[in-house]
Amino acid sequence: MKTEIKKCTLEDLHALQVIGTETYSETYSHLNTPENMNEYLESAFNLDQLKTELSNDNSTFLFLYVNQVLAGYLKVNVNDAQTYHVSDDALEIERIYVKHVFQDKGLGKMLLQTGINLAKEMNKKEVWLGVWQKNKNAIDFHKNMGFETRGKYSYFIGDEEQENSIMVKTL
Repeated sequence: MKTEIKKCTLEDLHALQVIGTETYSETYSHLNTPENMNEYLESAFNLDQLKTELSNDNSTFLFLYVNQVLAGYLKVNVNDAQTYHVSDDALEIERIYVKHVFQDKGLGKMLLQTGINLAKEMNKKEVWLGVWQKNKNAIDFHKNMGFETRGKYSYFIGDEEQENSIMVKTL
């Protein structure tokens, strides 16, 4: 299995929309109403929104390819691009998704380590991410990777309020 990680550019906008929508749907559509899921996907993954995020110097999107096939992606944020303020010396891993057919191959761990390495290169002291409190597998995975729960914040999927655990790893 040959893997490669590449930084996304504006030329990748449509591919980002496709993989973002696909992986988010695969992960959460069975846990949300179709109406709420569609509303969220349309707001989070429309081309204008993604173009704005890609153009933000404080956000970075990376694509993960397996044997030259787009298999997953990672989005990290620093400074004012972060979803929530954890500390002045933190990097947020906002999105880390791998297509269902590529899961259980260590690719999520590879993307997570890429985010941690980026934080180290930027001399950040912490890496954090939000994990839906109902996603026990993800919470356990991140605990095993050295993250600790440090709080929570709310967000909406359509009209349903949900909560993310803030999980932090000190570098």
